[in-house]
Amino acid sequence: MEKFKHLQKIKDLYAKGGNIIQYLKTINNTETNSIQDILISYDFQSGTYIQNFSKNQEYANKYSKALANIIDKIENVESIIEVGVGEATTLCTLINNLENKPTKILGFDISWSRVKFANGLLKDFGINNANMFTANLFEIPLLDNSIDVVYTSHSIEPNGGREEEALKELYRITKKYLILLEPSYEFSNDEARARMKSHGYVTELYETAKKLNYKIAAHRLYDYSSNPLNPTGLLIIEKKASFSNNSNLVCPISHTELIKQNESILYSRDSFLAYPILDNIPCLLKENSILATHLLTDYDNYKKEHNIVIEH
Repeated sequence: MEKFKHLQKIKDLYAKGGNIIQYLKTINNTETNSIQDILISYDFQSGTYIQNFSKNQEYANKYSKALANIIDKIENVESIIEVGVGEATTLCTLINNLENKPTKILGFDISWSRVKFANGLLKDFGINNANMFTANLFEIPLLDNSIDVVYTSHSIEPNGGREEEALKELYRITKKYLILLEPSYEFSNDEARARMKSHGYVTELYETAKKLNYKIAAHRLYDYSSNPLNPTGLLIIEKKASFSNNSNLVCPISHTELIKQNESILYSRDSFLAYPILDNIPCLLKENSILATHLLTDYDNYKKEHNIVIEH
């Protein structure tokens, strides 16, 4: 995490209204947004989305209700996840608007601070059964075909050039439908397209989905969009999985089962990797992993088994 060395300068830049991602891109002189750039930018912005939500709840409700109307038409939705959940401003209003509420609600974001705010907003809405965690959308700690409905809301957005990687990973965990509310390059004017490219946004989700031979059930402008220069498109991909898995969290590196050892540790007995739980939020970026082959070893038992005598 080389750019973490610049956090104090970034804090000062952000306090003055500077653009964090643009600054971070100048460090390595790149045009694309790296995962580390996105993480740092979003974490510093945490809290602002709830501020905006509080001022625009009517619009947020309409935005989510339109999505709820789509999901309610899908049969037997038992599990749902928002990828890039942010501060759960979409997830909370979506769950409120769903007629058929799923029994399993999940969400993750690359930013721990955003997930912290998400848990707070979920509590405000009386939603107590949501499983929130941190993760990288390119390395999701879930098994193949594990979630009935996977959706995004402008969370793939800053990953221009990585459309295929993102789609393959989201499609992997999807059991029935993948619903993308993302910048609509195809339905944008020239000014909006130029802006998307300058910001490093995705521009080829639809073309990539076609190239991957995914079954596209819908592709159009979404009913609501807050910024005409960043119009929201709707892309629905249908998937009929040949088998399904549970929605339990797994190691993002090995995809092996994670066991909660105590209130602060998730552990994979198969990969020997441990992950911290910080303020009830599982931290499941691969960078959070700790190799702990002897996490379950009891020191006193180990001495007995190996006839070790310590004199003191």
